[in-house]
Amino acid sequence: MTRQHTGIFAWLLALLVAAVFCGFGLWQLQRMHQKEALLAQLPPSGALAVTLDEAMRAPHSLHWLRDRLQFLPGTVLLDNQLRGGRAGVKVYQAARAQNGMAVLVDLGWLPLPADRELPAVAPQQGWRALEGLWAPAPSSGLALGPPMSAAPQAQIWLATRVELPAIAHELGLAPAALAPRVLRLDPALPLGYTRDLELLPNTLPPSRHLGYAVQWFGMALAVLMIACVLQWRRRKRGGR
Repeated sequence: MTRQHTGIFAWLLALLVAAVFCGFGLWQLQRMHQKEALLAQLPPSGALAVTLDEAMRAPHSLHWLRDRLQFLPGTVLLDNQLRGGRAGVKVYQAARAQNGMAVLVDLGWLPLPADRELPAVAPQQGWRALEGLWAPAPSSGLALGPPMSAAPQAQIWLATRVELPAIAHELGLAPAALAPRVLRLDPALPLGYTRDLELLPNTLPPSRHLGYAVQWFGMALAVLMIACVLQWRRRKRGGR
């Protein structure tokens, strides 16, 4: 390989690395804008509560949802959920409206002991009058590994992220039967576990995403600057 070919290869490699870093930076900016848009929405009023069917007509808006739903068999424990600095799981169970549409209901948080033995949970049953915040599920970050695994207790799954198609499959539901958002159950309702209605639980605020984006763009710029310096030195040596 000639010196000219070596220089071209080095530049192509530098451009590829810089493009990858810029891609990560753009992803961080996208996450920042998504969370800013969510926080900019007005908190929904309980006086303007909608049914599950009505929430599905504007699925990406915040709603206060109030409906009579039937709990379905199967419980999902979402791992790696912090509360007050303590590790635990969030408990989810699907509930279905009369028209067949189902939504994943956030029943609250349970702590995990040091040995990470999963807590025993008693599934909700039957029809219940439910209400709470129709909101996005917790952010999953980078999707690594399978989203779910079976727990020792029957009809219990441990999830590393809320991946709705995978959850629908394990629960025996059609992928389109599970709503694209979750029902963050009202803490005042006398069922479930410890919970709140924080819009961005267990995730980074928009400002942190901006900081990470700046770091990725800075690394891309540094790669290009290093490539320029190396190219200048190579030409300087070649001119001697």
